[in-house]
Amino acid sequence: MSLAAILVLAAGTYAFRVAGPLLRDRLTLPDRVKELMATAATVLLVALVATSSLTSGREFAGWALPAGVLVGGLAAWRKAPFVVVVLLAGATTAGLRLAGVS
Repeated sequence: MSLAAILVLAAGTYAFRVAGPLLRDRLTLPDRVKELMATAATVLLVALVATSSLTSGREFAGWALPAGVLVGGLAAWRKAPFVVVVLLAGATTAGLRLAGVS
């Protein structure tokens, strides 16, 4: 990638980040749009988690990885500390793979 392309992308990113605080008071959104944006963010996050936990490349990731994500999600839902969530998810996935579950 050329230096010019990197500089253009950096300037665009900076402009987007600065636009939020500068335009916050000038732009008012209806409550319905705010609600839809919050829902869209949740749907996007769920889609990202589903895609990354169910696939590896273009194939099914096996049952160990989704099980680990599920255990981590349950621990997070129960408000476990982040380190505990990561350790439980990793231990579940590793344990199932060690037991021969793909």
